[in-house]
Amino acid sequence: MSDTVRFGLVGFGSGGRIFHAPLLASAKNVDFVGVVTKSPERRAELAAERPTLTAFDSIAAIAEAGAEAVAISTPAATHADLAREAIALGLAVVVDKPFALDAADAKSVVDAAAAKGTLLSAYQNRRWDSDLLTVQKLIADGALGTIRRFESRFERWSPDRKMNPAGGGTLLDFGSHLFDQAILLHGPVTRVYAEVRGNGELDDDFFAALHHVNGVESHLWGSWRQAAPGPRFRVSGSTAAYVIDNGMDGQEALLKAGKSPAGLGDRWGVEHEHLWGRIHRGETSAPVPSERGRWDTFYPAFAAAVRGEGPVPVEPSDTLRVMAVLDAARQSARTGEAIRL
Repeated sequence: MSDTVRFGLVGFGSGGRIFHAPLLASAKNVDFVGVVTKSPERRAELAAERPTLTAFDSIAAIAEAGAEAVAISTPAATHADLAREAIALGLAVVVDKPFALDAADAKSVVDAAAAKGTLLSAYQNRRWDSDLLTVQKLIADGALGTIRRFESRFERWSPDRKMNPAGGGTLLDFGSHLFDQAILLHGPVTRVYAEVRGNGELDDDFFAALHHVNGVESHLWGSWRQAAPGPRFRVSGSTAAYVIDNGMDGQEALLKAGKSPAGLGDRWGVEHEHLWGRIHRGETSAPVPSERGRWDTFYPAFAAAVRGEGPVPVEPSDTLRVMAVLDAARQSARTGEAIRL
């Protein structure tokens, strides 16, 4: 068996084309074999941008051509069905966020993979954001003392943006990342309160408060219509606070600019000094060098797991935990009450 894993991509919209294809193509232990898409427009884009790749009509066709794994990057409403289809074919599967539209559907996918004995992981690439990795290091080093409150935001100013019904709204979209990061850092959640607002049928602005078992309070915001975005992170501890307010991790911008880890090498994910966050102690503060962002590690890790050389990057149990909290947040937003888990 080859050391490289033959990998296919399902979907070639903005998510597949920008966020998955460059990272699959850059992974040394991945043989990126093709894309599943029936759209003539997407096929033309594939031929123009990645002429060495083959376009396939179905997951079954790419499996028949030798793919061992697929990454699903299609509208959120299709994720669960496509994942179950790939699992039934015996493929290892990566599912982009949001993993599914609700926890019940997510569990059905996880159960199908367990019954089939196939590997499954969620594409939570923002676990490897530069700023989050820096927060993890500061907490592990005890630089902030005992953490009391964790504030995190994905806020953007695009008031005319029309939410895609197939995406499930901003709470499900941005919340998938924000909730996952909070739970990764601070552990299980016992209580959830949320507020959502929308311009139409789907929410485009939300606030959520999560109470963790360890006592940390996570306050999370996601919005497409925030004209004055707040700090990306403010992490308050008993001895210091860490604040980073210079926008989002830069890996998304690099991919949108057509750059990739293959081209940038060790420069990939490195944040400029003027974008570093700072540790504050009252009136004094000092810059903190940002950790290197490492989205480029996801697919090599998943391919290694396919070869039995390590765990999947994001465990299915983590996905179910996040989906349960997202469901509770939506229930809270509907009822106006905090929901206990």
